[in-house]
Amino acid sequence: MRYMIINKADENTEAGRMVRQEVAEGVGKVVEDLSKAGVLLFAEGVHRSSLGARVKVAGGKRTVTDGPFAETKELIGGIIVVDVRTKDEAVEWAARLAEALDGEIEVRRVVEEADFAPDSDLFQN
Repeated sequence: MRYMIINKADENTEAGRMVRQEVAEGVGKVVEDLSKAGVLLFAEGVHRSSLGARVKVAGGKRTVTDGPFAETKELIGGIIVVDVRTKDEAVEWAARLAEALDGEIEVRRVVEEADFAPDSDLFQN
């Protein structure tokens, strides 16, 4: 099962400041360990929201809003995608990343083709 491990942006990343050296080293160690464990598919950080845009289409009309975006706590700072056996395994990796970042991490399962089978629980409560 593939899971996306999402770390949130913060005031520093939104200001374009690099993370502290010990944070970079801690995150680097988690990514290295993910790779050594053979579960890492990819890991990427993203630039601050001031360099991005939001695109909305409603009623056939497209609206593009350039960043920055106000709600930092809702912004993504980076993602890691892993292929693990269970959600618990993904959570364990996420906990290591959260510790390195001293922050909150979100874990979400990636939709797979098999999830669209009639007996799948993807869209069940």
